[in-house]
Amino acid sequence: MIDLLLTDAVVHTLDEGHPRARSVAIHQGRVFALDPEGVRARREIDLQGATVVPGFGDAHNHMAWFGQSLEEIALAGLPDLEALYAAVAERAATLPGDAWVVGSGYDDTTLGGHPHRRELDRAAGGRKVWLKHRSGHVCTVNSPVLALIGDRPVPEGGVVVTDADGPTGTLEEQAQNLVGALAVPHPLADLSAAIRRAAAVYASEGLTHVTECGVGGGWIGRSGLELGAYQQAGPLPVRVQVMPVSDALHPLRGHTTDPDRFGLDLGLRTGFGDDMLRLGPMKIFLDGSLVARTAAMLHPFCDRHSHGYLQDDAEQLRRRVVDAHVSGWTVAAHAIGDRAVDLALDTFAEAQEERPRPEVRHRIEHAAVTTEAQIARMAELRVTPVPQARFLYEIGDTMAAAVGPERADALYRVGGFHRAGLRVPGSSDRPVALGAPLLGIQSMVQRRTRDGTVLGPDERVPVEAALRAYTLDAAWIAGDERVRGSLTPGKHADLVVLGDDLLSLPADRIGATQVVATLLGGRPTHGSTTLGLDPEEMS
Repeated sequence: MIDLLLTDAVVHTLDEGHPRARSVAIHQGRVFALDPEGVRARREIDLQGATVVPGFGDAHNHMAWFGQSLEEIALAGLPDLEALYAAVAERAATLPGDAWVVGSGYDDTTLGGHPHRRELDRAAGGRKVWLKHRSGHVCTVNSPVLALIGDRPVPEGGVVVTDADGPTGTLEEQAQNLVGALAVPHPLADLSAAIRRAAAVYASEGLTHVTECGVGGGWIGRSGLELGAYQQAGPLPVRVQVMPVSDALHPLRGHTTDPDRFGLDLGLRTGFGDDMLRLGPMKIFLDGSLVARTAAMLHPFCDRHSHGYLQDDAEQLRRRVVDAHVSGWTVAAHAIGDRAVDLALDTFAEAQEERPRPEVRHRIEHAAVTTEAQIARMAELRVTPVPQARFLYEIGDTMAAAVGPERADALYRVGGFHRAGLRVPGSSDRPVALGAPLLGIQSMVQRRTRDGTVLGPDERVPVEAALRAYTLDAAWIAGDERVRGSLTPGKHADLVVLGDDLLSLPADRIGATQVVATLLGGRPTHGSTTLGLDPEEMS
């Protein structure tokens, strides 16, 4: 007798040997069989024609950052700077005089510019203000925070923006470490609570696995003990792979015959952990952001006389990647501009020459601006691009303005990568963009901006390919394709029950599809009593 039998369903398994099914048998957290006959179950649930697909994965998100943002001032979508200052003043009025006023998600391209320290001083009534740009690559602070920063030197790869009166309060890229040093590390209890908040949202959207892209150091890290926050937060309703940033790694002292020379204490590296929490690649930032115009470009931005810049000296970045590769790590290189993509590819090629590891799945995070030659080289080097199609809807118009009409159609490609034989895992970069996988799937299919423009019609993909990106391909890039990503007997029973069949819906309705239930290892992490899939009832 098995644990659970789901019947009367439209099942898209993503298993080439059995692509469609009507029922799924689950036992001890695994898929037991598809369309079984004569099987008895302790619990049988009639799904009444609902659609079942493998659990969704997000190959690039920021879980703690998103969880924290849920309790900060929501600045996304505000119409202008006056509305932002009003939101700061409203929150400040509820806080003690020595408190920090923290907000996240502002977008200077829609507000008409970055906030200015003087206006933030007026709004906050003497309190310290820290506002985070939606890209994560810029923030703005007010005068009390600048006073605390004092005359500390600006880190390499960062800019403190100034005007005729001195600093405006805007800090770009590595300069954000100046304010981060005042607030970091966050208490583990606070981080764990933020992670749990994020995980509950993820489960409600059908996510069963996410990769956290950057913990433990740099401007993106929340604490040097950040991995401990994920342990402390568990058990979570999603499986998590965690990427430590390059700043968290350091030279290691081992035997002279050991190749490991750069990593975490005790030799921990990619792959350490279990099915619920595991170390992923080392994350390294090579450049910045298109929205913030800090990405490293071969040609200047069309609306600014700048090529952007790298996050550090190119030789230092190159050495860290090679050392990590030689020491057994998988590497995820953040490279948005095409100049940064070239650096990533050159460095991966050098690393493979120094220590051949043909099986490793190195990644380029975002790969936003790429040439045909770069795509061919990715395929040759077996480097996987991890773009975020949802960016096209949420910030596509401003990105197109940044690169101009000749390059806009090649932003955040998917179709071109597929034609070169590359897999493209689904991801969101949440909270930079909305992270619901169904929205991402819709954007892969449509590639529409908020104003309705289609960027790169040839880069669109069929819904089947987009679904694969968020299931089997997301599992593959994490090295998990043998245990999840498809509904195959023996794999984890991670699945999503949907209110409509994605493969027969008009594209503009995909993102609004209801997530009826999410199951992790055969147990509901999200659901309702309507179909008998209530998490509390089946706990």
